[in-house]
Amino acid sequence: MITPIGFTVEENFAAVMSGHSALRRYEGLWGMPFPFVGSLLPDDELEKAFAEKTDDGRLPVRECTRFEKVTLLAAVEAVRHSGIDPQSPRVIFILSSTKGNVVLLENGEPDLERVTPAHTAQMVADYFHNPNLPLTVSNACISGLCAQIEAYRCLVSGHYDVAVVIGSDVLSPFIVAGFQSLKALSDEPCRPFSANRKGLNLGEASAAVVYANGDGEGWRMLGGVVRNDANHISGPSRTGEGSFRALQVAMAESKLKANDLACLNVHGTATLYNDEMESIAIGRAGLAEVPVNALKGYYGHTLGAAGILETLLTMRALDDGQVPATRGFDTLGVSVPLSVSSENRVVSKKAFVKLLSGFGGCNAAAAFTNDSCR
Repeated sequence: MITPIGFTVEENFAAVMSGHSALRRYEGLWGMPFPFVGSLLPDDELEKAFAEKTDDGRLPVRECTRFEKVTLLAAVEAVRHSGIDPQSPRVIFILSSTKGNVVLLENGEPDLERVTPAHTAQMVADYFHNPNLPLTVSNACISGLCAQIEAYRCLVSGHYDVAVVIGSDVLSPFIVAGFQSLKALSDEPCRPFSANRKGLNLGEASAAVVYANGDGEGWRMLGGVVRNDANHISGPSRTGEGSFRALQVAMAESKLKANDLACLNVHGTATLYNDEMESIAIGRAGLAEVPVNALKGYYGHTLGAAGILETLLTMRALDDGQVPATRGFDTLGVSVPLSVSSENRVVSKKAFVKLLSGFGGCNAAAAFTNDSCR
């Protein structure tokens, strides 16, 4: 994990469990005419880590962008910790990003191919001398979970034994102005599921996870699904249709019941309509009594990184027997009485469902368990 509050899983876990947030208020940044709250990676620490942990001889002659640096850094750390052979033809690299190198358009970059996430994905694969064409997933806010579901499918297909999944996004004036044009941003730290929520915050991050076939102990995906209700270009379904159907199928595929779950780690953007939609979907799926938590109050919405970052943090927290608090939450402000808490909660169960929704009516859900801890 490469985030504003830590460059390792353990640093991020400790920060979240202590209630530390990376969200800050910015006024006049990039010449923006409005203030916004977000979480930005510290450039000095990023440069230092990148110089220390990557091999210059493997990189293109041209200097890497911030997006390329955080993506590659997360991939390098994940590969190093996993001990896999990244050059094997049985290994596939998958990149999740919603915006890629879009900042290059603002800088007048003549190489339009470099703007795309696919270009960065190929750069990562080339860095590791991997012979396979990498996959790129860019499906709005659900990209990070979509990419993990794609990894699961790659392994189940038998074509690959290992999938390295990286989710990354960095902010730019284009991205911030885009969300502001939808009146979706809050000028104060976000309050997921709260009656007084005002909107979302944006954040920068990169996170990577390695999926592998085998019978070893540890976390595994029991099933994942994407359901699109095509409700609106940016507004979620008022009945939570796509999210409900994703939850319904994920629970059926995993053969889990509501009382098997330690928690639902949800999108929780703190926008008026998203939180309400998620609550309706959860209620319709019969999961309203399961502990619900959202991590946007620590990082903001990290776009293509969110699905991986939030999945890994939930796994690490459940390994410790805890469900992290929903930072910023106070009084419940959705129509379904969800079990949301502003305090860390102790649990003994080792299964959870990750839920995300995005523009265009896309929705994704995946169920995970750690059999070795059950």
